[in-house]
Amino acid sequence: MKSLIILAHPDIENSLINKRFLKEAAAQSFTVRDLAREYPSGEIEGERERAIIKAHGALVLQFPLHNFSSPAILKSWIDATMTYGFAYGRTSEGIRGRVVALAVSAGIKRADYAPSGRYHFTMEQILAPFELAFRYYFHADWRGFFAFYGAEETPGVDYESSVTQIEKGAAEYAEFLRNLGAKGAGKKF
Repeated sequence: MKSLIILAHPDIENSLINKRFLKEAAAQSFTVRDLAREYPSGEIEGERERAIIKAHGALVLQFPLHNFSSPAILKSWIDATMTYGFAYGRTSEGIRGRVVALAVSAGIKRADYAPSGRYHFTMEQILAPFELAFRYYFHADWRGFFAFYGAEETPGVDYESSVTQIEKGAAEYAEFLRNLGAKGAGKKF
């Protein structure tokens, strides 16, 4: 059964990192749903999305960090799709036991995501609401996250990553995707 990537990127055409990572997903036959392209108005069709999830295996939510969270369209997708009876509730089976992971790009250096770093919080702490929802509330088989860290020097100004860094990240992302089916895979890659 093919795995599904839900892409929540507001401008994938001008993305260097996420667009490159999608090539790795395509090489592994993942189905990619680009929420910005599917729903330019932002009005998510929850029933349609639930049917698509049911037709797939693992689920990966891929997005760039925006203001230390996900883009708004991903929150709208979660609210419209992860409903009572599908994602939670006594008879819910839509997400229970399904492999779920995140793939996140951040323009900020890894060292800045630390208690002693510029932003004082780890990536695990920033992404904790996703783990709380998918692992503990929806009872998914939570596989953690893959994060690509950038090379920001000046906050909010310079997010450039070299071609070498992006290619290394793409290879690591490909490995993360390949290992999704293995128990214990994922987590802070």
